[in-house]
Amino acid sequence: MGFQKVTTADNQPEMLNFVRHLLDDVQAFEYMLDNDWFESDITRIGAEQELCLVHNKTYKPACINLEVLAKLKDAPWCVTELAKFNLETNLTPREFSGTCLRELEAENLAYLERIQEVLNDFDASIVLCGILPTLRKHDLDMKNLTPIDRYYALMAAIQKHLLGTSFELRVEGVDELLVKHDSPLLEACNTSFQVHLQVAPKEFVKMYNIAQTLAAPVIAISANSPLVFGRRLWHETRIALFQQSLDTRTTSDHMRERLPRVNFGSGWLQGDITQIYKEDISRFRVLLAGNIEEESLQMVRQGNVPKLRALQIHNSTVYRWNRPCYGISPNGKPHLRIENRVMPAGPTPVDAAANAAFWLGAMTGMSLHYSDITKHLDFDDVRDNFIKAAKFGIDSTFNWINDKKVHAPELILKELIPLAKEGLTHRRVHNADIKKYLGIIEARAREHKTGARWALRSFTALKSEVTNDEAVSCLTAAIIKNQKQNMPVHTWKETTTSDLENWQPSKLKVEEFMSTDLFTVQRDDLIELVAEIMNWRRIRYMPVENNKGELVGLVSSRLLLRYFARAKKENTQQLVTVKDIMIEKPITVNPETTIMEAMHTMQENKIGCLPVVKGKELVGIITEMDFLRITSRLMERVEK
Repeated sequence: MGFQKVTTADNQPEMLNFVRHLLDDVQAFEYMLDNDWFESDITRIGAEQELCLVHNKTYKPACINLEVLAKLKDAPWCVTELAKFNLETNLTPREFSGTCLRELEAENLAYLERIQEVLNDFDASIVLCGILPTLRKHDLDMKNLTPIDRYYALMAAIQKHLLGTSFELRVEGVDELLVKHDSPLLEACNTSFQVHLQVAPKEFVKMYNIAQTLAAPVIAISANSPLVFGRRLWHETRIALFQQSLDTRTTSDHMRERLPRVNFGSGWLQGDITQIYKEDISRFRVLLAGNIEEESLQMVRQGNVPKLRALQIHNSTVYRWNRPCYGISPNGKPHLRIENRVMPAGPTPVDAAANAAFWLGAMTGMSLHYSDITKHLDFDDVRDNFIKAAKFGIDSTFNWINDKKVHAPELILKELIPLAKEGLTHRRVHNADIKKYLGIIEARAREHKTGARWALRSFTALKSEVTNDEAVSCLTAAIIKNQKQNMPVHTWKETTTSDLENWQPSKLKVEEFMSTDLFTVQRDDLIELVAEIMNWRRIRYMPVENNKGELVGLVSSRLLLRYFARAKKENTQQLVTVKDIMIEKPITVNPETTIMEAMHTMQENKIGCLPVVKGKELVGIITEMDFLRITSRLMERVEK
C-alpha cells in the first residue's frame, strides 16, 4: 500500500481505465522477463517491522501514531499502519552476505530506540508481538483507523464486497472465540516482521515453492500470538485472524469454492511469477484504483522501466503469506522479491533477526539440494503443514519429504538448522552471526520454548490468581521489560503479577473485568432449580434472559432466602417460578462503562451486582467480588 493516491473506483469509466492499466502492466512485466531486464547479479535482503503502541499505566493501545510521527524528525523509515496504535519501520535493503544479519538487528534496535524516545513524552511504550494481548474489541472500532485516504478507501472497498452482514471470527483453541464485528479493522490486530529476499527471475519459481514449503516450520518456531481478547487460541492466531478479518465470504447452501483474499495459495507455482498475478487478477475483484499516469507498455517499448503502479495496487489488496514483489533498484533495474509474511513481530529484535536468519538460510540451503521441491512433496501436505503450524506451533507434526511424519523440533534441529547453516555459509555470512542467530533457533527447539508457549503457560497460571485483564496486562508488561533488554524469548521466565508495577484500572472498562461465562435461567424456570444451580456454582446472582439472549430480570441469593423463609413459615407446597420473585428491571451497565462508574452505581444503589448489556443482549455480569479482587491486588501492589 505504498502508493498513496488510491480510490474505491466507484464509477465504471474509472474502474475500466484502471483494469486496462492492470492488464498492460502484466504484459509489460512479461516483456521485461522475456527480454532479461531484471537484476540477477546481486541478492539483497530487507525487512519491515510492525509494532504496537501502549500506555504505560494501563498497557492498553495508545492511539497516537500520527502524534509520534509528527515528533519524529528526518525519519522516512517510519510510516503509519492501519490503526492509530500501530507504526511500521522499513529497514534498509542490504546485500545478503557478511554482517548483513547483525546490521539488520542493529538498525531495527536503533529505530525502535528512536521511536521509544518520542514515546517517553507520551508515557507510552513499544510492544513487539504478533497480537497485542491487551487488545479489546472496541479498540478496533473505525474511530481508531489512521485517518489517511488510502486506509479509508481500503476499508470501504472491503466492506462493499462483503457478502454477509458482518465480519466473523471463529477460532477454537484451549478456549473459543466466536464474535462478529462491523468493520474489517480487525486486521489491525496483526503485527508482523516481514522479511524480503531478492530472487533472480530464473530462480523465482524454485525459490517461491521452497518458501511455501518452509512456511510451516518457520511459523512453528517463531509463533508468539496465542491470545486474542483474553482467549487462548492458536499458537499463531494471527494466521486465522488475518484471513477472517478480511474475509468477505459467507456461508451458503451450495458448495462453490471461493478463495479468501488472505490465502496460502491454491497449488505449486509453475511457469513464472506472472502466474501469481494472473491468478489473483482472475480470482479477486479490483478493490482499489488509482489515477495511473504512466503507460507501462509504451514505456517498455521505449526502453524505460515502468513502476507498474496498477499491478502493485492490486497486489497490495491480495494477501498471500508468501507475496511476490516487484521493485526498482537504485541502479534503475527492476528486481523481484519474495516477501515472507508468516513471522510475527518480535518478541525482541534479536528474536526477529534469528527468525530472519533461519528463513533466509533455509531458503538458500534447501535451494542447493532441491532443484524442484514439488517433486518431493505434495502441495496439499504443505498447505496442511501450514495450518497445523499455526494451530499447534512447536507441538506440530508435519508431513515431510519421502512421506515422513516428523515432529517440528526434530525437523528443525536435524534437518533445517543444518540446511540454514549451509545456506548462510554459502552466502558468506559471518560465522559468528550464523552461530548467534541459529543458536537462538536451536535453543527454542531444544527447550521447546517459543513465545507462544511462554505466553500460554504464563497466562494460564495468572488466570488462577487474577482477572483476565490483569493477566493480559502482566503479559504485556513482561514483554516490554524483556524486549527492552533484547533477551531471546527462550530465556524468559514465566511472568507473575510482580511484573505489573504501574497498572491503574480506574479508567478501564467493565468489559475488561466482567464475567462472560454466565449461568442464566428463564422466567418460567422453577425456583428450586435456580437455588440448586446457584448452590452448585457458588454464585449469588442469576440473570434471567429470554430465548433471544435478552436480559429480562435478575434473581439474587437474598431474594431466594426471603422466598424460602416465607414458604417455610406459610408451609406452602405450590410451584413457584422465576418470574414470581425476580427483579424485573435490574440496574445495568454497558461494556464500555468505566470501572469507577460501575462502582459508584453499585454504591449509590446499594446493590451487589450489575448485569452488563449491549442493547438488550446480556453479555456479562460484574459483582462486588470482582471489585474486591481488583482492590485487593492494588493494595498488595501499593504495599510492595
